[in-house]
Amino acid sequence: MEKILLLGDEAIAQGFIDAGGSAINSYPGTPSTQITEYVIKSKQARELGIRANWCANEKTALEASIGVAYAGKRAMTCMKHVGLNVCGDPFMNAAIIGTKGVLVVVADDPSMFSSQDEQDSRFYGHWAMIPMLEPSNQQEAYDMVHFGFELSEKLGTPVLYRIPTRLAHSRAGVVRKPVRKQNELTEPADAKSFVLLPANAKRLYRDLIDKQPAFTKASEESGYNKYMDGENKKLGIITTGIAYNYLMENFPGGKCPYPVVKITQYPLPYNMINKLYDEVDEILVLEDGQPYVEEQIKGFLGKGKKVMGRLDETIRRDGELNAEKVAKALGMNADTGLAVPEVVTNRPPALCQGCPHVDSYNALNAVMANHKGGKVFGDIGCYTLGFNMGAIQTTVCMGASITMAKGASEVGIFPAVAVIGDGTFGHSGMTGLLDCVNEKANVVVMILDNDITAMTGGQPSSANNKIRQICEGLGVAPEHIRDIIPLPKNHEENVKIIEEEVNYNGVSVIIPHRTCLVELKKHLKK
Repeated sequence: MEKILLLGDEAIAQGFIDAGGSAINSYPGTPSTQITEYVIKSKQARELGIRANWCANEKTALEASIGVAYAGKRAMTCMKHVGLNVCGDPFMNAAIIGTKGVLVVVADDPSMFSSQDEQDSRFYGHWAMIPMLEPSNQQEAYDMVHFGFELSEKLGTPVLYRIPTRLAHSRAGVVRKPVRKQNELTEPADAKSFVLLPANAKRLYRDLIDKQPAFTKASEESGYNKYMDGENKKLGIITTGIAYNYLMENFPGGKCPYPVVKITQYPLPYNMINKLYDEVDEILVLEDGQPYVEEQIKGFLGKGKKVMGRLDETIRRDGELNAEKVAKALGMNADTGLAVPEVVTNRPPALCQGCPHVDSYNALNAVMANHKGGKVFGDIGCYTLGFNMGAIQTTVCMGASITMAKGASEVGIFPAVAVIGDGTFGHSGMTGLLDCVNEKANVVVMILDNDITAMTGGQPSSANNKIRQICEGLGVAPEHIRDIIPLPKNHEENVKIIEEEVNYNGVSVIIPHRTCLVELKKHLKK
């Protein structure tokens, strides 16, 4: 088969197409976005009749994929790590009902390059008691999609497929497999398995527990976990996923002197780990993310030998792993000579020149200057960068701006203003606005509408051209849903409108609408 150059994200996407995938349902979130984008743009995917959808949020996306699995087809849902929190409900229950043919691809973001935290998705997979895959390179990323679907269908379980930022956004040559035909439309073998009434749920949960030995056996025997012998038994190394690459970068000849267990499939391969433990004096655990394996190992092996890693900060607990950190942990010379040239300067993120959010924030700042006790609660997206303009005081998670403003207003903060984007409003802002209406909260909600989900690259916004109708449907008084155009020439008028709504005792919605400048340039080029 042909060999093509692919990002890790693209390798997963091509693997999905070639492995007989029928539908991919996702919500954009860096560093996972390119997986679904690749399928959406793929001529091959269109010719095969593959459905590729951007959904309102991660929960609706995973639920749609569970629906695909109900019909006997193969489905994938992709998200970033914090998105797994959003779909936690269907994720946990998908494990209990024995969902077959579903891969949940989660891109973790060690070092928080574009995220609020360093959450490690392996803890979720362990909590759900399902198999997990963690490729170490782009070829494995492609191959493991095929393997993951086969594993899911064989064992009767969804599979969590975890990648970190560095694998998602680096390129390597990938050899493709023959294209597999999509599954035929079928009905579940157990008609009751998708009905989680207590009597069924108790039986199905017991089934999940009883499957655990089979999951571990598959992890030991699949060939994706490997034991590699080494001459120096003073130290044994356990690596996971891309951490194996960071280890081997320190040994150009390709031969590590220490015994190594390479883990790319979970549950942990206990036989290999026991073998390593018995042969070495100490163990070093290398993993990109939180100390998931290290915690497991210390509980499993608590027999006296020293286990080092992130917990004891042999490797600093926060931040992305790399070859230099591995070298330091091994006591090697970590000086790579790759110093940053003086000509390179820091370039902190900022709103684009001409961004409509700048004019929205300028008007809001002018109003808030007259209300010293007021607070502006921000949200996730480009408008988060309003913090650099002194325009927002908080950013916590998707949709939190509205609900935080509501909570603050109820205990005396005035004015309480929420700023949220059109994409985020469609993702998780609508329910918060409904709470505001039901409780008659004294809040102003500014929904900055730039026609797209901008920060992740311009995906369609689920609320596009529907914001006013949604707000009216949720019960906001039509006369207090105000449309403004964020332009410098409209500054005084926009300040007046915002001031009027701040002084209204109730729920107000202001919709500043102007297309994202970057997106507008794309259309002008076409």
